[in-house]
Amino acid sequence: MPSPRDVDLRVDLAGILLPNPVMTASGCAAAGRELDAFFDVADLGAVVTKSIMLDPRAGRPTPRMAETPSGMLNSIGLQGPGIDSFLGQELPWLARRRARAVVSIAGSTLGEYAELARRVGSSPGVSAVEVNISCPNVANRGMVFACDPYQAAKVIAVVRRDVPRGVPVFAKLSPDVTDLVGVAEAVVAAGASGLSMINTTLGLAIDPGTLRPVLGGVTGGLSGPAIRPLALRCVWQVHQAMPDVPIIGIGGIKTGFDALAFLVAGASTVQVGTVIFHDPGAPMRIVAELRDELSRRAFTSAAQVVGLAHTPATDSLAATDLEGLRTP
Repeated sequence: MPSPRDVDLRVDLAGILLPNPVMTASGCAAAGRELDAFFDVADLGAVVTKSIMLDPRAGRPTPRMAETPSGMLNSIGLQGPGIDSFLGQELPWLARRRARAVVSIAGSTLGEYAELARRVGSSPGVSAVEVNISCPNVANRGMVFACDPYQAAKVIAVVRRDVPRGVPVFAKLSPDVTDLVGVAEAVVAAGASGLSMINTTLGLAIDPGTLRPVLGGVTGGLSGPAIRPLALRCVWQVHQAMPDVPIIGIGGIKTGFDALAFLVAGASTVQVGTVIFHDPGAPMRIVAELRDELSRRAFTSAAQVVGLAHTPATDSLAATDLEGLRTP
């Protein structure tokens, strides 16, 4: 059995080499400054920024967050300072910290996505672009491009056109669709280098005192462990249909075993989000736990296990290893 320190966590994600497969999730740590007090953000696989829009945006009305069983609802509404502030302050900070930056962009029109792609893609220090076409907590549901394969593909096509070829483009998909594989196939055909799965799913909470919706925007995005089985199912289905497409797994990851589960379901890397709100050091803890989980099962690298759950058990994988994969 290899020692944990001998396990190679490096991964190749659509041509970019990451030191480990763990990233932050967009919207849960801004551009990483808050987390830098707890660990060196350069030690993570990558920092995924909060989705950036062209202009400053106030977001949705308050209250904006509500706890739910095994998760939370958020109705922030893509609040942010806009692209000028991000490129002037946050991206240079990430570059100085030597962190790998995956910049998330969001727009309300094709023209906005194209302009964001042009400006972000040409900026130094950008490792990849994540295209948020699936945010559920916006007032205009027509902005959720990922709900329609044709509209989703149009967005990815304009982004891919304006982002340099050496910079991977990941389409962030929604689980709130009837044919996720169809949407995935459409965005990959339009030029996506890979897929980020999944965004939060649309939810609602009722206040026991007022008997009205808790959130000011009525609905919000459900995240946390409550959606982990849903996210795993989505990763599994898309990897099964498109095994050569890189997938970033997202949804309720709290432990190293959770990360391992996404890898064996077909993800190449993972993003850690909601757990950060009560455990800011969680991303690096999960890196260490993932290394231990792999070592305990006699794996020597993270790359070995990607998609493993899709293959039949053989004599080369001991029964104890299989049992370990089933039991957190």
